[in-house]
Amino acid sequence: MAIANVLLVDDEIPFVETITKRLFRRDLNITSAFSGQEALDTLERDRSIEVVILDVKMPGMDGIEALGEIKRRYPLVEVIMLTAHATVETGIEGMKLGAFDYLMKPCDMDLLVSKVREAAARKRRQEDKIIGAQIKGNRGRSV
Repeated sequence: MAIANVLLVDDEIPFVETITKRLFRRDLNITSAFSGQEALDTLERDRSIEVVILDVKMPGMDGIEALGEIKRRYPLVEVIMLTAHATVETGIEGMKLGAFDYLMKPCDMDLLVSKVREAAARKRRQEDKIIGAQIKGNRGRSV
């Protein structure tokens, strides 16, 4: 079983191809998207995605806008922001919008995999809590 189901979003196609290969070799299931809108469309179709690795600087819908929409529509999906153009303001804004973490390009692959593992575990814990609360709620109603 793979460590996590990941959506990699970046407008730089060679970067996406390279990182996809490197992450796949580290036992991650990778789906790619090349824009914020394509990421949202992919999340709508594939509900198994647990973690999004999202570039900040993209044409059209940038990463911050995409992050806001992802968290609004899919609040349990964890998002790791990845950028070569980091600013403190962008990092703070991303974290306020619910990003799991914020990493600089190029980033160490072991660090990225570790962050993905942590993010996927967090998503799974949240889902387990929700399911547990639903089961507990259903038991209370049947009494």
